[in-house]
Order: sequence, then structure tokens, then C-alpha cells
Amino acid sequence: MTAEIIHTGNTAGDSAIDPAFALHRGGKMEVRATVPVRDASDLSLAYTPGVAKVCTAIAEQPTLVHDYTWTSQAVAVVTDGTAVLGLGDIGPKASLPVMEGKAILFKQFGGVDAVPLALDCTDVDELVETVARLAPSFGGINLEDISAPRCFEVERRLQERLDIPVFHDDQHGTAIVTLAALRNAARLTGRPLGALRAVISGSGAAGVAIAKILLGAGIGDLALADRKGIVHTGRQDLTAVKREIAEMTNKAGLAGSLDDALAGADVFIGVSGGTVPEEAVATMAKDAFVFAMANPDPEIHPDVARRYASVVATGRSDYPNQINNVLAFPGVFAGALKVRASRITERMKIAAADALASVVADELSPDRVIPSPFDERVAPAVTSAVAEAARAEGVARR
Repeated sequence: MTAEIIHTGNTAGDSAIDPAFALHRGGKMEVRATVPVRDASDLSLAYTPGVAKVCTAIAEQPTLVHDYTWTSQAVAVVTDGTAVLGLGDIGPKASLPVMEGKAILFKQFGGVDAVPLALDCTDVDELVETVARLAPSFGGINLEDISAPRCFEVERRLQERLDIPVFHDDQHGTAIVTLAALRNAARLTGRPLGALRAVISGSGAAGVAIAKILLGAGIGDLALADRKGIVHTGRQDLTAVKREIAEMTNKAGLAGSLDDALAGADVFIGVSGGTVPEEAVATMAKDAFVFAMANPDPEIHPDVARRYASVVATGRSDYPNQINNVLAFPGVFAGALKVRASRITERMKIAAADALASVVADELSPDRVIPSPFDERVAPAVTSAVAEAARAEGVARR
């Protein structure tokens, strides 16, 4: 029996049986030409002999590839299928519907063409080598759903090797939107970011990236917790990534469990799944913020969190304040591609967060500290901010 269970194979009847399968049948993407090929004259320009002139020009001046091919507006969405949504390691073929979805979001919200590439390899060396060999066809690389800690090394090595942006969205997209929501929550309650102490549940890709962007933005203090408790320098079981984070965080010198860290904390950010007891949230500071972002089940139910927190956010679309990466990655790449940036820096990420926060800065309420993904102001604001920051950082090439 197939996954569709009662699917009959009749395309016309799909929507009556399961709308998700009906929508995905045949895939969610296609390739369209941007120039006409109506006659022999058009053909001679779009292909041979006309195309040879363009190829020769690019061979003589490689940077012309951005002017005369689609690389200036195209991103590769790359995965190995090892950390797909909340499904885990389901492999490259099963990851393709998600990668197609990501690609259409790039186009819908940022005007960026994106190609899903699900790679049948999980070795870091092979991943880096494969993506590097594919890179000449694209203006940027969006890494997606690659498990930690390998994702950190893959991103680092690719960015060192390539002169185009490499961006692991599970890390940085989540971090950008989280910072934007936190900025507005702080504004709403009249507190500077530097006065807040945050606790992050999860020290994987998203948790580490959120920690780094909050530190760069000037958070007062923060601590991360993993399955074994608070990440601190006294622990002997830390990976290299966790040890680096331990040395940058936890100025208060906390040890013990996540529940211990929450006592008196201003902010809880959940990116690990699992649950947080109501009793622990009750010990947080007055006017606390709870960002319970696990999907589909938040670490604590939003209705329960609201008993103690002034602002509650989740990763779900059926509750207010959805922390959704689609608010970030289309505009981030659109801005980077606009100026042909060689990389996406921390300054560019913070600029993206600030621009995102500014979209609703005059419309704040406990249920509105972040815009909707369908707010048409989002992508232009993020795109402009990222492009301007890239120029200021000296990584723009036009």
C-alpha cells in the first residue's frame, strides 16, 4: 500500500482524496524561458551561432557570466536529506518535496530563481566537493536540512572556497527572524536588548546561530542548554562548536538544567523540541518572552505560556507571531545577489533582522511583533538593508 493509502491513481480525483498529494503530483516547479524562440532568427540568437559570441566574451572576461546568464538571480537549494523538517534523516529523494517548496518560496517572496539539489552523499568532504563543482551555475548556495554538527563545517568550508554567498538557512534564517521578533518584543515592553537575559533550548544549528546573532546584536546575557543541561565551560563532553559557544555565553556562570536557567530569565527560545514544564516558565522574570518554536508541537502550549509571558511566539502559522524563515531568506539572497556579494556577513544578517523588525515597528502588540510572510513590505525592506550592509562591509561587487 502506498503512502497515499486510498489514492486511486486517478489524477482528477486526487483533490477529493488527499489535497497534499494532489498538489504535489508532478512536482511543484517547472522551467520557463525568458526569451522567445518563435522562428529561425530567434533560434540563431538564443542558441547557435549567436550564443557562441556570448560564450567567447565570458571566456575572456569571466565576470560577464553574471550579466549574460541567470547566475545573477539563481540560487542552488542543496540538501543531503539528513535533517528534514522534524522528520530527521529521510534521505535525498524524500527531501525533494521540501526543497521544491523552498525553491518556490524563493521565487514567490524574493523574485529569486532557485533549483532544488538533493545530493546522495553525507560525507562532509564529498558534500563540499560536489557543491563546489556545481557552484559556477549559481549566484548563491542555500544549504538546507543538513544535520548538525556537519552543517557547520560544510558551510564554513564552502564559504572559504567559493566567492558567492553560502547560507545555511536552518541556522541563519531562523536566527534573523528570531532577532527581529525579539527586538520588537523588547520595544513593546520598553526594554533595551542589552537588559535581557535569554535561555536557548537547543545547541544545534539553529540554537548556535541564534546565540551568535543575539551576541552580535548586544543581548545582555544568554545561556544555551542541550539534553545534558546548560552548556558551560566546565563541561568535559562538549563538541568543538559547543565549546566555542560556551566561551562566548553564560556570563552568569550558570550550571544545571534548562529549568534552572529559566529562573529569572527574560527570554526563552526553544529550537530543540521536547517540552518545558509550566512550573519552569512560571519562574521567569516579569514580562518575559517565550518563543516556543518546535514544530508541530511547541515546547510549551502558547495558551499556557501566555499565563506568564507578555509575548509568545511559535513556529506555527495558526498562532500569532510565527517565526518563519520565509521572512528572511528570500530578501537576504535577493539583496546579496543584487550587489553580487561574495558572502553574507553577520552585519548583513543583523541588518536583515532590523529591517524585518522595522516593518511592523509602528504596529506593535503582543500578538504582532513580527510581520506576516504575506506582508508585501517584507522582502523589499530586507533586500535593501542587506544590499546596503554588503556595500558597507566591502563584500559587494557592484
